[in-house]
Amino acid sequence: MLSARNQLQGTIKSIKRGAVMAEVVIAVGEVEIVAAITVGSVQSLKLKKGDAVKAVIKATEVMVAKD
Repeated sequence: MLSARNQLQGTIKSIKRGAVMAEVVIAVGEVEIVAAITVGSVQSLKLKKGDAVKAVIKATEVMVAKD
């Protein structure tokens, strides 16, 4: 269990590995969430395209915009 309340179920759409960091794109319905995590975390979690995951969002600030 995590204290973060914003946990969104999704599917990994892509993973782009760099030397130290990786960009993980998670599809949550029609929306994509992009996470920057370490390559070590990708390896430890054994993440791959198509995996079902949770995007856990813990932030001190949320901005809202309206057109």
